[in-house]
Amino acid sequence: MPHAPFSLVEYLNRGITKLIKDAMFHSMENPRTAHFLRQYAKHNRDNAKKRRHHEKSGLHVPAFLIASITPQCNLACAGCYARANGQCHDQLDALELTPFEWNHIFQQASNLGVSFCLLAGGEPLLRMEILHIASRFPNMIFPVFTNATLIDGERLEVFNQYRNLIPMISIEGDDHTTDERRGQGVSALIHASVTRLNQLNILFGASITITTKNLNEVMSDPFLHPHEASGCKIVFLIEYVPADMRYASLAFDDTTRHLLDEAVQTAKKKWENLIFLAFPGDEKQSGGCLAAGRGFFHINYKGDGEACPFAPYSDRNLHTHSLIEVLQSPFFQALRTAELVGGEHNGGCSLFQHESEVQDILKEIS
Repeated sequence: MPHAPFSLVEYLNRGITKLIKDAMFHSMENPRTAHFLRQYAKHNRDNAKKRRHHEKSGLHVPAFLIASITPQCNLACAGCYARANGQCHDQLDALELTPFEWNHIFQQASNLGVSFCLLAGGEPLLRMEILHIASRFPNMIFPVFTNATLIDGERLEVFNQYRNLIPMISIEGDDHTTDERRGQGVSALIHASVTRLNQLNILFGASITITTKNLNEVMSDPFLHPHEASGCKIVFLIEYVPADMRYASLAFDDTTRHLLDEAVQTAKKKWENLIFLAFPGDEKQSGGCLAAGRGFFHINYKGDGEACPFAPYSDRNLHTHSLIEVLQSPFFQALRTAELVGGEHNGGCSLFQHESEVQDILKEIS
């Protein structure tokens, strides 16, 4: 009997349902979080129905959106991709989208059935007005990728009050490794923030940039056990993509990436109380790169609709186009036709590995 054709929509829907069930299971001792996740499970079923409806009419709506809501950051981490490509600054940028504009974007995403909107920066906690707006959309979960140095006072209370905002704390390894890349004393600030989150039983996770230098450390028992014990529930593993050739040795290549894959699979089996999400490693199970709207796309702080944070190229801006128009953009369609997304995937960031081809496509359609 022939196998049914692969359906990306159903694959992602099943994956999100499992993720929510796993999060509920790991939060049974936390009544408030468990209640929120039960309510969200209903919203997610409605979101999945919306996405199926759009699929039947010829519009593929991804389950995930990544929104870099500000270029501002209070840290200057070594080898930072955002700073290297000009997407991260120390000061307010006049081109940043307004709260009104972000509210309109979130409303469109909610109407389309987007389930998760990842908030990034810069440091997203420097734009708390945007987080307040995000809190008004309980049918979406907003993981907030933060360096955690600012989780105190009002910011802590926002996470406590609105459980659809989930802090994802960026770390590099142990205290020495984190301070080496992020700055002296940062690890101590992170520990203080984790303590505050735990005291209020706030669901949180860790975001770890995996490099050839820290792989063995961050996948080790001495590293993962304290995180499990600290109350961390989700570990988001992001493969390092170099933007500065001085740090190229930190990136994985075809001969070393299998070590990363093996370490991740071992951790998933061993640490049953932690949910591991690997990017882009998990894309290999979903028919290739998920960028350009297959599974997600990126909106930068200026409103440019980009295929991926690691491929900062765009042909449509949310100032003048809707989310639907961005998803249907000639640039995204050309990337899919050329199978730079959704094509054969052997690990690593597909668009970054084919950057010159991505640039050529953008030139052709401009």
